[in-house]
Amino acid sequence: MFAMKKLLIAAVAACTFIIADAQLKTPAPSPTQTIKQDFGLADVELSYSRPGVKGRKIFGDIVPFGAVWRTGANSATTITFGDEVTIGGTKVPAGKYGLLTIPDKKSWTIIISKQTDVTNPSAYKPEMDVVRVTSDVNTTKAKTETFTMQFANVKPTSCELYMMWDKSAVVLPIVTEIDGKIMASINESMKSDKPPYFQAAMYYMDNGKDLKQALAWFNKAAEAQPDAYWVQHQWANCLAKLGQKSEAKTVALKSKELATAAKNEDYVKLNDKLLKDLAK
Repeated sequence: MFAMKKLLIAAVAACTFIIADAQLKTPAPSPTQTIKQDFGLADVELSYSRPGVKGRKIFGDIVPFGAVWRTGANSATTITFGDEVTIGGTKVPAGKYGLLTIPDKKSWTIIISKQTDVTNPSAYKPEMDVVRVTSDVNTTKAKTETFTMQFANVKPTSCELYMMWDKSAVVLPIVTEIDGKIMASINESMKSDKPPYFQAAMYYMDNGKDLKQALAWFNKAAEAQPDAYWVQHQWANCLAKLGQKSEAKTVALKSKELATAAKNEDYVKLNDKLLKDLAK
């Protein structure tokens, strides 16, 4: 019986160690990251893993020159466009794609592929390419220890995807077309029971459209929301752009009065600046 008890205790101890080992969690050598960026009328989502330099020679060694790279470690790198974009002059429909690269000393070939599972060069199929572009390598003063991709210079119709590791950085420009869609949406929404006068006027004013039409919509927006100091302020901006300084001053003063009552110092300052500009 004593021998059986010792065996039972040993077996329980062994199971305990196995369970403890199975529950052990350590940091991933190349942690994954998913980033999502609002862009145009939709968004762009990027998923990749991030290896570190760790004292190694990266490009031309760990990442060979002239060979397809999964643009990260472990799993395939993917990029998902919520709407159609244009890359290198080629239209890329909304959807999920693989992001591959072929690094070289002075430039990289960046590939958007229909393949979303490429983890090694032998699996790559050139016939699945959607678009290929070449990007010059920029040498950075500071070293990027962990492979990093990020969206930068994000504007309504363009953004740039930066890829940085060690002392190398490349950029992928991405553009999208939104004006036609927004104009169609404005035309359709003006037929509704509650037309978006303010939003439509702002789009017209900010994008070089018909300022007289924008002014007409600002008038209607102000009628619908007489206490909206932000509407009054943009209405004053539109009047100023049309050269109607006297009218713009009157509306800016009204906006300042409303903003003061609402204790919104930001709009008080905005109106003060506009009034100062109008006085020139």
